[in-house]
Amino acid sequence: MALVLRILGAVVVLALAAFVWLAWPLYGYMAHQGDAPLLPFGWMDLPEESPTTEKVWDQSFAQAGAQTLSAMDAHRAEIGAPGMSAAVAVGGEVVWQGTVGWADIGQKDPVDAGTIFRIGSTSKAITGAALARLVDKGLIDLDAPIETYLDDLPNSSWAGITPRMLASHTAGLPHYGDNQDRKGWYHSGALVEHYDNVSDAVELFDGSPLLFEPGTDFEYSSYGTVLLGTVMAEASGQTYRELIQREVLAPAGMTSTIVAPKRHGKPDELSRFYLVDIEQERARPWRPVDLSHRLPGGGWASTPTDLVMLGAMMLDDSYLSPETRDDMWTPVQTADGEVNEQDYAVGWRWREWDEDGVGVMRNANHGGVSRGSQCWLIVYPDFDMAIAFTINTRTDTFQPFGAFLPKIAVPFGQAVLAQEAEN
Repeated sequence: MALVLRILGAVVVLALAAFVWLAWPLYGYMAHQGDAPLLPFGWMDLPEESPTTEKVWDQSFAQAGAQTLSAMDAHRAEIGAPGMSAAVAVGGEVVWQGTVGWADIGQKDPVDAGTIFRIGSTSKAITGAALARLVDKGLIDLDAPIETYLDDLPNSSWAGITPRMLASHTAGLPHYGDNQDRKGWYHSGALVEHYDNVSDAVELFDGSPLLFEPGTDFEYSSYGTVLLGTVMAEASGQTYRELIQREVLAPAGMTSTIVAPKRHGKPDELSRFYLVDIEQERARPWRPVDLSHRLPGGGWASTPTDLVMLGAMMLDDSYLSPETRDDMWTPVQTADGEVNEQDYAVGWRWREWDEDGVGVMRNANHGGVSRGSQCWLIVYPDFDMAIAFTINTRTDTFQPFGAFLPKIAVPFGQAVLAQEAEN
């Protein structure tokens, strides 16, 4: 009897341990989403002081840079970000880069030009650039069924989907919250499993039904971009990571763009990421997460300087044909002939904003929200200019973070116009 009780006790302990092991990551997800109470320890005060750095490559933009740096420090404090970084490229060259605040509060490490941030869905712009190259090389037809490139479709309902639909979120695939694949649903919150190969991550959503018939509606889906990355890999005969290195990172000189590591300190240049309680003026490190399953749509990490180099390269006719670029930046229509609700093109959003003091600034852009970080890359073809900025926390909605855009776009846009007037 004693032996039976010991065995039962061991089974109960193992069952509890297994439950905690499975449930703890989901608790972390819920707590960081505000759906469960956070543990009371781990908080630290937000520092009052804020170190700044600035580098100006072209003195024509020195005044715009100084104005932007001051505005950036004020904006960082307003939204409660420990650190913020930004860069601008004009005419194919980086002309300015600036940082404010802290990459690591506890270690008193300031943000500098080399600090790497998770870029979230701005990863889709990286994938979009590689897709454009494959189109230019005739390796992918945006409007061919993806079964042209995949020997075996994991889900038969995907037969009518095209690369353009995947890249414009009109394919009907679910986003994280709508995924009905059990394993995928768990992993979208737990974020503990690592995927070396993007094609293996398709298992996280291949059991989920489509939300609508492909091409008939719009639903933002990072899983759709994961499937797109798999299609691109098969079409190119390379892994997705090899493709990005060859067609995007190497040509742009993006030496600081990496697969987002799970933990801080790998590499040393990676920022620590924070959950901020702005009312209490405190922050705590974000929990470790593995984002490798969403790499094409949200798993890269980079610097604003690298990102504006990508933006500049997208405007280079020797890198990308004007015809393909125009196609990539034309908002996609659904089957009813209407442009989708987000003006989403092929891997980018296309917008036109009228900025006081500058005028209409047409742009291709992609923002990103990740675990403890936010990012935005904006490319202005009429100004031959690219802007990127990042923070190492995230705001409740994108708008408070994105409100910084005119504070950097207007002074640099005015400087570009002044240069053109002189010439």
